[in-house]
Amino acid sequence: MKYLDVAKWEFMEKVKSKAFIISLVLMPLIMVVFGILPGLLASKPDDKATVIGMIDHTGTISQPLAARLNEKYKLPSGTPNYVLRQLSGNGSKEEQKLQANKLISSKEIEGYFSIPATVYDSGRVEFRAENVGNIRVTERFSRTIEEVIVEQRLKGQGLDPTLIRKLIASVDIKSIKVSEKGEEKESGFLETFFSAYIVIMMLMFLVLTSGQLLIRSVVEEKSNRVIEVLLSSCSARDLMVGKILGLSGLGIRQILIWGSIGLALSLKSGTNIFVLENLLLSAVYLFLGYMLYSAIFVAAGSPVTTEQEAQQITSYVSLFLVFPIVLAIPAMQNPNSPLIRILSFIPLLTPAFMVLRIPIQMPETWEILTTIGIMIVSSVGMMWVAGKIFRIAILVYGKRPTIPELIRWIRTP
Repeated sequence: MKYLDVAKWEFMEKVKSKAFIISLVLMPLIMVVFGILPGLLASKPDDKATVIGMIDHTGTISQPLAARLNEKYKLPSGTPNYVLRQLSGNGSKEEQKLQANKLISSKEIEGYFSIPATVYDSGRVEFRAENVGNIRVTERFSRTIEEVIVEQRLKGQGLDPTLIRKLIASVDIKSIKVSEKGEEKESGFLETFFSAYIVIMMLMFLVLTSGQLLIRSVVEEKSNRVIEVLLSSCSARDLMVGKILGLSGLGIRQILIWGSIGLALSLKSGTNIFVLENLLLSAVYLFLGYMLYSAIFVAAGSPVTTEQEAQQITSYVSLFLVFPIVLAIPAMQNPNSPLIRILSFIPLLTPAFMVLRIPIQMPETWEILTTIGIMIVSSVGMMWVAGKIFRIAILVYGKRPTIPELIRWIRTP
């Protein structure tokens, strides 16, 4: 049972360190800053009116457009959010554009829309500005200009645009998830997305933080020759298992603290962003995935002798954790597509893709049992391989072993 003593020592040494305490507080702050702050900034209303120029070659769009914008978009003070400045005048089209461009350069207007006389047929409108990345302006104006053009077209056909607007009023769709038992539950995109996304991020943070600590611990002990002292009092197997258990406990403690904070804030604010019914099954994949990646870190990290080599290994392994996040949206749109189902059976990708699929559409029972079985076999097999490499690699210094040498170590009884 010496591995328990090693696990306790590793846990207590790291949990009392300043780096752990700082990361415990700093990481949630970073997640809030990167996750919530951009949304708050994007949704923050303007604090002053934006002047937009308008070159209307039709002569029929500017006035109804201004009225519609004043009706739809207002500042918190109640004044119009946008002020339209008519730029149409004497001179050719090119001269009008040059004059309008000068107004942009002198900051008199934010930008301007050029509406050609053929807009009713072509539907094309040009927008010029120094900052064409202002999505709020372009999206609002494009939608409102389209509404005005449609109304003008209806009037041209002798139809009442007000009546048509009522007939084609937008429909608010409420999503209701139906389980295999026929039970109904209201479920939106955010709840479904975050139920999967949070577990994947937990796995990533757990693997990266604990994996880096695991490799760094081995490298430091090898460079200081402390590893030789440790092996005099316990076996290589006890040392490896103890390190994995101790640092796993450290990472799990971080996740539990962060999860408790997130759950408390969620319940207090009344927002439900996690499906609690899927928590147990997701936790199974989270645990098995972490054990597999821990064994990989041990096998790949024990032969290295420098921090630089350890960081390279960590970055390579982390690519397998990032890949499912790239495919998160396609997986949500079609969780049972052949590609997503095939990727779900690849051990390094299984935890992430299964926790993506579970809250969206529960996979079939045989898929769940098979993938769990694959993860158990893969984790146990990788632990066995890691143990074979670890017991020899921790006492090897200098030149990094080649792949044939690693294979020979694995075959050594």
